[in-house]
Amino acid sequence: MDRRRNRKHSNNWNNQKRNEQSRENKQKSFQFNKALYEDQDAERQRLAAIQNVKAREIICPKCGQPITDIASAIADKSTGEPLHFDCVLNQVKQSEPTGENEKVAYIGQGRFAVLQYENIRDQRHFKIKKIIEWENREDQSQWREELSGLYSKIN
Repeated sequence: MDRRRNRKHSNNWNNQKRNEQSRENKQKSFQFNKALYEDQDAERQRLAAIQNVKAREIICPKCGQPITDIASAIADKSTGEPLHFDCVLNQVKQSEPTGENEKVAYIGQGRFAVLQYENIRDQRHFKIKKIIEWENREDQSQWREELSGLYSKIN
């Protein structure tokens, strides 16, 4: 009688044993290894710079609250200081009158827009009625340059 057709051996297909499979899977588990830096002084300076930025408390000039997520902050038009994104969005909403089926939204690169929807429930179809330039593309704030420099040190 052929072994492949025998019901006794149907659980052991292709000569594999369950105990051996479980041991192999445990041995193949991936483990993260921390990268070792050749220059310990550079690593210490990088960590000190990150701790310095985290220790600084940046206050929003608009609302007086600390800015916890500096990466999502937007520069003030006049001073260039960081502001909460929500503070800037509220200021733009107050300064721009919106009609029915219209909404103010951030469209990227420091710009806001007044969006006009055909149906306010269907927000996939809209027209940009007006673009509001908030941040100048050519002028980069000092705090943003420092932040981008720290991101490049981390990666």
